[in-house]
Amino acid sequence: MSESVSRRDAIKRIGACGAAAAALGGGALWLSGRRPRGAAPAPWALPSWAVAAKAGAPDQVVVRGSPAKRLVEAALEELGGIQRFVVPGDVVLIKPNAAFDRPAWQGSTTNPDVLRAMVAACMDAGAAEVLVADNPIHVPEGCFRKTGLGKATEEAGGRVWLPRKVDFGPVALPGTVLDGWSVFLEPLKRATKVIGIAPVKDHNLARASMTLKNWYGLLGGPRNQLHQKLDETIATLAGMVKPTLSVLDGTRILISNGPTGGSPEDVIDGSVLAMGIDGVALDAFGATLLEITAADLTYLGMADRQGFGTSDWTSLDTREVTV
Repeated sequence: MSESVSRRDAIKRIGACGAAAAALGGGALWLSGRRPRGAAPAPWALPSWAVAAKAGAPDQVVVRGSPAKRLVEAALEELGGIQRFVVPGDVVLIKPNAAFDRPAWQGSTTNPDVLRAMVAACMDAGAAEVLVADNPIHVPEGCFRKTGLGKATEEAGGRVWLPRKVDFGPVALPGTVLDGWSVFLEPLKRATKVIGIAPVKDHNLARASMTLKNWYGLLGGPRNQLHQKLDETIATLAGMVKPTLSVLDGTRILISNGPTGGSPEDVIDGSVLAMGIDGVALDAFGATLLEITAADLTYLGMADRQGFGTSDWTSLDTREVTV
């Protein structure tokens, strides 16, 4: 019996030593920057995807007319060409508004013709890959199918990246409402250039949803909890995402019952597209399309005061073109 007990004690001691070694190994991995399995990821500070200014090019451009493809082409041409923003080998992430499982004519999502033209332009510029991603409110597969955004992406040579749980992680935004918030990070980490394409629409909480509110679609987690601080959140997004280019899609304008709409009476033909690098200024211009002013959008003033852009869009070099 004493021999059996001593064997059991030996086995226990060996097991304890193994556990201690494993703990030490895990600690060593942590200290060396390799987190043990199951540990929470460190918050990621988003980089800037902005490009340098180009001599002779305006700050932003407003193009009126049709079709959507020509609006995109003319806007890029006026800003110095797609080569200013995308170079061979780039991985371009395009973030449309694909929030709802609704047809494009309702105006609650990005016009697929605008997206198709931008994906094609990026591919023509030599992009290695063009990713199109959003974290919709409705089921993602259904949203990209019903809106036509999935088909438009594929026809132009791009690839839709549907959100998965593993694609989300926390962001580092100290002192803001979004510090540590879960964000659709994996496509952002892969991208060398980032482009946002947002429709112009009425919004029941924010008064308007345009280029800045479009980045809200990158958020994960219980984002409806942010509705109590929606203006602050949108202003924070203006500083969180520093895109290569922002596109304000006014080809259709959802003038009432936003952000979803649903009736033909809610939508008008805008036949306009604005493009630039200052989302605050683009949204300030977009407010005029909704027959309101920048002062009516609280988040624009907040973003302006924090230095994320100017709400006085007329102070910028804005070139207007008709096609």
